Amino acid sequence: MTTTRRVIDVEEKVPLLQGIPLSLQHLFAMFGASILVPILFNGAAGTQVIDPALVLLMNGIGTLIYLFVCRGKAPAFLGSSFAFLSPTFSLLAAQGVDPHVSFARAAGGFVVAGLAFILVSLIIRFAGRKWISVVLPPAAMGPIVALIGLELAHVATEMSFYVRNPVTNALEPSGQATLISLFTLGVVIVGSIVFRRFLAAIPVLIGVLAGYVLAVGLGAVDFKAVQNASFLTFPKPVMPEFDWASILIVLPAALVVISEHIGHLFVTSNIVGRNLLKNPGLHNSLLGDGLSTTLSGFTGSCPTTTYGENMGVMAITKVYSVWVIGGAAVISIALAFFGQVRGAIATLPVPVIGGISMMLFGVIAASGLRMLIEARVDYSKSRNLMLSAVVLVVGIAPNVVIPIGKAQLKGMVLATLVGMVLSLVIFVMERLGITNEPPEPLTDGLEEAHEASTGNTSAAPQV
Repeated sequence: MTTTRRVIDVEEKVPLLQGIPLSLQHLFAMFGASILVPILFNGAAGTQVIDPALVLLMNGIGTLIYLFVCRGKAPAFLGSSFAFLSPTFSLLAAQGVDPHVSFARAAGGFVVAGLAFILVSLIIRFAGRKWISVVLPPAAMGPIVALIGLELAHVATEMSFYVRNPVTNALEPSGQATLISLFTLGVVIVGSIVFRRFLAAIPVLIGVLAGYVLAVGLGAVDFKAVQNASFLTFPKPVMPEFDWASILIVLPAALVVISEHIGHLFVTSNIVGRNLLKNPGLHNSLLGDGLSTTLSGFTGSCPTTTYGENMGVMAITKVYSVWVIGGAAVISIALAFFGQVRGAIATLPVPVIGGISMMLFGVIAASGLRMLIEARVDYSKSRNLMLSAVVLVVGIAPNVVIPIGKAQLKGMVLATLVGMVLSLVIFVMERLGITNEPPEPLTDGLEEAHEASTGNTSAAPQV
């Protein structure tokens, strides 16, 4: 005799004593990846330009905003977006600019990116979604997503296998760093393959903890930040600066996150067995994320996005309650004010983050390839082949650069802009009838795909 696990539906409330551990599951699922983004920003800057505690605070507030805008009908936790790593790193690398100023300018770009989310939500409300496949079709979007991970690969390997000489400031190979990073990476790989149930949702967090324990045993952790931390503190905000050159570098990443957001809402619809694209609607979902990202930018926190880790927790546990998600958001807000939490984050060794980053950046790159497979991109058609080829070459080539003041358009950012322009040019040529292939019909397959797939919501999505 088999028993069926009880489903806790989207609007269903749960008793407090039951809800707290369920909320903690979601907090643990997002914690490692979401905190990693500000840690990477600080690592690239060589100093603290963003307070990780501020990210916990704004992720919690942003999630509550999202749940309110979606009228409690779409369960999703908003965490730090990895799509903005590359353009922010580009700004932090600008010669002759203080990293704190560079990050303030990046925060200004985050604000504008959030406003772009809001604008797109309004367009979708009145014009539908089909235009998105014209501006960034899968043949362009897949390689762009892959580039996010590929161009960050060197960041992960530098953190994993090298240490910076405090005298010469040069990177030098380190056996200890290599051991810690590879052990951390190994735990994540094994955990992703072996762990079951709730543990399967948090292999990254377990990898971080395991790497941290090894680093402590090797004497590679300095606990002064915890010892000197106050019990209660207030997260330190950063005032954004609005520099048009910096905004132009950051803004294309918003288009990547918008595409990711659509895919996440589709998967969440399959998990909960409802068409969330219609109710509360994609426009409301994007609006909630846009408001969260805009507010985060104004405080100097990271842009937000719906998190696949939390979608996996819902699929595994069959707990879809927005009240549970909201509880995780409240706990995240509360943790931001404990100084020991901030201090513990500051003690995290760089090689541990490097080992995690090798996996995460590789997963991002692979997810771009997966996007091409799931969209069934037909490379026998010249338009798709040309789009992917040009985007990849422009994004990977280190010497394809357009200077914008003291910053540069390159990598994924430049590839996104080139992909958009080329997609629009091909679309116009097809509509004029001057191409040697018939134009692809402007269809929105999300509704049909949802109806076809909602019959099976038991398996955890591989996101």
